[in-house]
Amino acid sequence: MKKKIAQLIGILLLLPAGTAWAGGAATAVDTGTTAWMLVSTALVLLMVPGLAMFYGGLVRTKNVLGTMMHSFVSMAIIGVLWGVCGYALAFGPSVLGGFIGWNPGNLFLKGLDNSIVNGVPEYVIAMFQGKFAIITPALISGALAERVYFRGYTLFITLWFLLVYCPLCHWVWAPDGWLAHQGASGVIDLAGGLVIHVSAGVSALMVALFLGPRRGFPKMAMHPNNLVMTMMGAGLLWVGWFGFNAGSTVQSDLATARALTMTQLSAASGALTWLMIEALVFRKATSLGFVSGILAGLVAITPAAGVVQPVGALALGAASSLVCYYALQMKMKLGYDDSLDCFGIHGIGSGLGVLLLSFFIRPSWMAAAAAAAGPGGWNVWDQLRVQLTGMGATIALAATATLAICFLVEKTVGFRLDEQEEIAGLDYSLHGESGYGLVHTE
Repeated sequence: MKKKIAQLIGILLLLPAGTAWAGGAATAVDTGTTAWMLVSTALVLLMVPGLAMFYGGLVRTKNVLGTMMHSFVSMAIIGVLWGVCGYALAFGPSVLGGFIGWNPGNLFLKGLDNSIVNGVPEYVIAMFQGKFAIITPALISGALAERVYFRGYTLFITLWFLLVYCPLCHWVWAPDGWLAHQGASGVIDLAGGLVIHVSAGVSALMVALFLGPRRGFPKMAMHPNNLVMTMMGAGLLWVGWFGFNAGSTVQSDLATARALTMTQLSAASGALTWLMIEALVFRKATSLGFVSGILAGLVAITPAAGVVQPVGALALGAASSLVCYYALQMKMKLGYDDSLDCFGIHGIGSGLGVLLLSFFIRPSWMAAAAAAAGPGGWNVWDQLRVQLTGMGATIALAATATLAICFLVEKTVGFRLDEQEEIAGLDYSLHGESGYGLVHTE
């Protein structure tokens, strides 16, 4: 689990660079676990092209390349930043009152060359974590689609990574992160319900409110250009999510099997529930509704896959799909333009999972938590309070920092695209290209 990663990294920070340790003794590489972590790292990176396809198919033809570039460029910018300073900021010892970590010995990934953590080369752990860092700001691009300068977007994700993602990652997953020490067992967030999806969802809402709607929204029809591509993107996300959640156990054992199983069940439950809602409301099933249900189920189980059992996974997927469906209906009534529903699905669905998981925790986990709590014991409501604390802290940081970043970007390099360029489309105006070689008429 992510907490296990944090504890192991904490041990390494106290040791000379190049020492290989696990349980206090030198160790060789565990080839089985390492192989699984290598596969998981690749699966999580595969989710970024999957996200690009998912988002790219949902926008208008004139914006397909520009939208996909928002996901792909994160692989470059955040990929570099993570190696330069992100790993040191996220998992270093707490500084600035616990707001962020700092370990200069890990800048440019120094000190990892001969390091083995619990049988896994620390390079692999660092790269696995780095893929989470890459996809998180890319999720936000769904809220600002079709209306921002590429230069403004690149500056935005750079600042957001440094000021929002790295602190949150430290709070939840670092050895001395303050949210990791709340209550008897810390906040439960296996693979990023808070760190990734709630933070991205809340930030997406702030960006959408700051930028205002796309020109013509909601009166002008803005049809998806390629739902086939969107469905393929959703399929890649579902496959990649097994690495996302099961890889976060940092093991290849029973815990890994549990996380993978809960991921599958919740995704399937979310997709089926959305289909049933559409059958009742519209008397037909849509491909867009189906993939929305998949995502609703996946984001809900992300924090919970390590602690719930199958009934809980099915319940979380269904509940998330139902709540997210109505969240998207409310968007139209409230009038904000979260173009591709990052807040409505990632923020709402994963936030629901963060809280509801407290009621579906497996008995063995509860027994261990009660033993760790000591004389006062532990119960569901104690854990719910910890989850609410984590939720409140995540929302506060993501909302305030995102608005500040938006103002800074707008006042420096510019953020909101001007009217003529927005009408012409991102592909032509900003990239000088055409996604399909077709002349658009929008």
